[in-house]
Amino acid sequence: MKIVSEKLPGLLLIQPHVFEDTRGYFYESFNEKQLQEIGINETFVQDNQSLSNKGVLRGLHFQNPPMAQGKLVRVVKGAVYDVALDLRTDSPSYGQHFGVELNETNKLLLWVPAGFAHGFCTLEDQTIFSYKCTNYYDPSQEGGILWNDPDLAIDWNIDRPILSEKDQINPTFAAFNSPF
Repeated sequence: MKIVSEKLPGLLLIQPHVFEDTRGYFYESFNEKQLQEIGINETFVQDNQSLSNKGVLRGLHFQNPPMAQGKLVRVVKGAVYDVALDLRTDSPSYGQHFGVELNETNKLLLWVPAGFAHGFCTLEDQTIFSYKCTNYYDPSQEGGILWNDPDLAIDWNIDRPILSEKDQINPTFAAFNSPF
């Protein structure tokens, strides 16, 4: 594994070593030792997976301390536009976001540390998205930021995404009081 980009402090875009031949490909999507070598010294306690059709937008989500989660995310099948928003008030990139396409072809992984909100919009039908999390999900600690907050100006390249009820009513960033 190697770091391809660190656009915001602590947020890492990672390229695994992929071995391809006429049979297909093989790569390690998780290797604790290799992650430690690139600076991710976390314990992962929960794996999540979602299936979504094209145009589904999930986010921007986070969990409040003490249940805050770091996430190592990737696409197993299909493609997403993935976004992370820095909620850490002491960070030089507080309030800034980074977006990248993750797909089954580029096999990129994104490390989203605790203190970021995270979301994605699916670009293909039947997209399978995988998350490795550093803390357990606790519904009493979940939070969100409005996906289309005009102050954040995130370009999701979609006008009318398919959203959950709660993602339609998340607060704006300006109305949000960060616990991080």
